[in-house]
Amino acid sequence: MTPQTCAPLICLAGPTAAGKSAVAAAIAARWPVEIINVDSATIYRTMDIGTAKPTREERARFAHHLIDIRDPSETYSAAAFRRDALDCAAAIRARGRLPLLAGGTMLYFKALRDGLNDLPQADPDVRREIEAGAQARGWPAMHGQLARIDPITAARLAPNDSQRIGRALEIWMLTGLPMSDLIQSAVRTDTPVPTVTISLEPAERSVLHARIAARFDQMLEQGLVDEVRALYARGDLTPALPSIRCVGYRQLWRYIAGEQSLPQAREQAIAATRQLAKRQLTWLRALPDRISVDALATNAASLVIDRIAPLMQ
Repeated sequence: MTPQTCAPLICLAGPTAAGKSAVAAAIAARWPVEIINVDSATIYRTMDIGTAKPTREERARFAHHLIDIRDPSETYSAAAFRRDALDCAAAIRARGRLPLLAGGTMLYFKALRDGLNDLPQADPDVRREIEAGAQARGWPAMHGQLARIDPITAARLAPNDSQRIGRALEIWMLTGLPMSDLIQSAVRTDTPVPTVTISLEPAERSVLHARIAARFDQMLEQGLVDEVRALYARGDLTPALPSIRCVGYRQLWRYIAGEQSLPQAREQAIAATRQLAKRQLTWLRALPDRISVDALATNAASLVIDRIAPLMQ
């Protein structure tokens, strides 16, 4: 696929619990759409309940891509997502159908939209050194270290965002330069892709917070604890893996490990999900050309359909 010559990709983005799946299904019911999932959690097999993954029935009704493509022991990068998403979009268009990218992993949307910088490759030895430091001192302390050497990058990361803190420290250790400086000066390794972003944003943050709590309680009723317990029992997974760091999973992992009670894990998971939603909204609201739709409107799906109808010809 040549980004410069193809029609813009339609992206449906929004914070967790904003109703993206329902809106995507409404779009797919209207046009010959195949959905490309933009989600760093639904890529993992056997992690179904806590990721709010589309059910098998939903996937049978509408084609979904980039779901269940990794084992929880594996990692998946923004670069890999960009490659896979563009390949999927090209194949969907070759079938005479329309790709719709839907999800809430803003780093993936950014990689797709803007392209990637030519940053140094991961170094296993450096990563082990960083992980050892985090195990001894904790990720908030590593975040403090990052703030001293790269305050710009540290300012946009949560103190427990181990994956991104670790990557920023790794880049500094490999190059001696802050990641923020390299991002500004690095040569793009690929071409930005034209996109149209529909952003589902709640008019009332408190209503979204209530939705988040209700959805997590529903996940618990559906068997989320047993799902995490099965992952824990495998013996080859650790809290350092991106899969186990997913919200909900890392808190229940600590419960199963005997480090806290279930009510504590529930409270922390809901709080972490609310913080995730806040970061997602901050990113979306910084997009000057997004098309914002109230996620809480009873006719949100119809509003989105009206906005994208001219693009679906």
